[in-house]
Amino acid sequence: MPRVSTAFKDDRRAEILDAARRCVARSGFHQTSMQEICAEAGMSPGNLYRYFPSKVAIIAAIAERDRAEVGQELGAAQFTDDFFATFEALARHHLVERNADDVGLCTEMVAESRRNPAIGRIMQEFDREVHARLVAMMQAAAQRGDIPSGTDFDIAVSTLMVMADGVWWRRAVDPTFDPEKFLPQFMLMTRRLLGAPEEKEKKEGDRS
Repeated sequence: MPRVSTAFKDDRRAEILDAARRCVARSGFHQTSMQEICAEAGMSPGNLYRYFPSKVAIIAAIAERDRAEVGQELGAAQFTDDFFATFEALARHHLVERNADDVGLCTEMVAESRRNPAIGRIMQEFDREVHARLVAMMQAAAQRGDIPSGTDFDIAVSTLMVMADGVWWRRAVDPTFDPEKFLPQFMLMTRRLLGAPEEKEKKEGDRS
């Protein structure tokens, strides 16, 4: 019999993870069963268990995939062109453009992390890596002279992550909340945290 290719296995894993995202976002972590994920992915339980032994293993794989995607986005971002324009594009993607399934899954995982040590470790590792990448990005920008030096970037990044978490929670619980309208305020606070002049002041300085 022909051996199943690595690409096929990767595709099937991705299909399972996408199905699990939709299920957890729709039904919640506890209410979502492996049987529901199987039905959503269109495969038998026996086939699914060949890829993932448990629901926690699926969540861990989703978190790992998300962490890799965030790392790739930050690595590919051209901060040398315009630091704040690039940062705003990333903020728009994560705060405004991510869909309802992404928001629902994230809030479910955060809530579950308080009760489930395995999920808690996954979320903590994810946060630590994102935090470290953002701090390194800002330190590099300060060395280039793109943003003021002397800022406590560790505190600045922690504050920005708290605000971002708040946006996701607000999106999850308030259907009237418009993150697009919040984005300018988020960027204003980002500039202030990093000690940068406000846009109006910067433009006036450029004209003088």
